[in-house]
Amino acid sequence: MPGRRPAAVLPEGLRRDIAEAGYLPAVVHDIVAMAIGPETVVTHLVHQEMTMDEEAVRRHLTVLVLTEHRLIIGHADDHESGEPDRQHLATATTEVVPVRSVRGVMLTHVVPDPQHYRGGLGGRAVTMTLGWGSVSRLDLVPAVCSDPTCEGDHGYEGTVAGDDISLRVAADSDGEAALARALHFAQELSARLGR
Repeated sequence: MPGRRPAAVLPEGLRRDIAEAGYLPAVVHDIVAMAIGPETVVTHLVHQEMTMDEEAVRRHLTVLVLTEHRLIIGHADDHESGEPDRQHLATATTEVVPVRSVRGVMLTHVVPDPQHYRGGLGGRAVTMTLGWGSVSRLDLVPAVCSDPTCEGDHGYEGTVAGDDISLRVAADSDGEAALARALHFAQELSARLGR
């Protein structure tokens, strides 16, 4: 039915974080609410990024929501229409993944002054990579042999890595609270893997 609003009501903390991100909050709220449906939110993470190219500054918002049984990933992005009047467009997408399908949660911590580390993995930044087999990255490099004078073609060698989503959260740019929320989200999701 056109114009129908999603039935789900998002928890106050998630609504607040979407509103504070300031990027298309009504659109992001509705796509996330529709994807969550009647399930209860365990935890969430809202993360925004800006990228620049030769023509524009573009915003990108990612919302990760963990329910008891599902991981909901919402994305909203800026786009240009390609039309002469250069109408502003945005795309908003959700993906729903059963928690049992999530294969891994990888955290890369940036810890300043490691020789004086006294515990507490807050650090200054964390990169969280989640994998569920939807996207794989193939890194290829030319293969070489041990003969430095060899000019033969040895083909390529490389690695295949799952990389469905990767977010970097830094205390310096995103704030200490955002870094703590990212660590909490990763911990909650990790605890549910393999159940």
